[in-house]
Amino acid sequence: MSEQAPVAERERPVATADAPAHVADAPPPALAPRLRRDATFFFVALAVVALDQLTKHLVRAALDPGEAWPDDGWLLSLVNVSNSGAAFGILQGQTTFLIVTSLVGVAAIVLYYFFPPLEHGLLRVALGLQLGGAAGNLIDRVRFGEVTDFVNFEYWPAFNVADASISIGVVTILWFFLGLEGDRLRQRPDAGG
Repeated sequence: MSEQAPVAERERPVATADAPAHVADAPPPALAPRLRRDATFFFVALAVVALDQLTKHLVRAALDPGEAWPDDGWLLSLVNVSNSGAAFGILQGQTTFLIVTSLVGVAAIVLYYFFPPLEHGLLRVALGLQLGGAAGNLIDRVRFGEVTDFVNFEYWPAFNVADASISIGVVTILWFFLGLEGDRLRQRPDAGG
């Protein structure tokens, strides 16, 4: 009676002339496209966080609080302002509440991304923008108790890279779903015809 190898040894791929042993350690072929898709999502998010934190650091280093460059009279200027609230200055001084809601928002974005997994590249980029923006502002709130805003249009509240990324992500998702839904409705066969 011959002795069988343990299950782990029987299932382990064996190196052959066509497939070296290190190929057996690679992820399954079906997993590779998923890793590439996920890499896009996380790369966009990390790029937004890095750009957001870098620009805020540069503004804090170059401009005193409240200082603007160039001076008044320009449509667009850089200004070093702190915002202890949310968008458009609402919820001023509610740092703890905003940290908790930011954490919930970051978790919701990640869960929405993975369950169900998004297949369309534009949606992955849009959610990556939102995740990076939410994380960028969350870092400021945890470190400083407030967010540094610096892009200042004459008739618009100051904002930062994180705010812009969140807004672009939301608009992209709305545009995608409204466009997709509109196309789907236009392609629906007429029930009465």
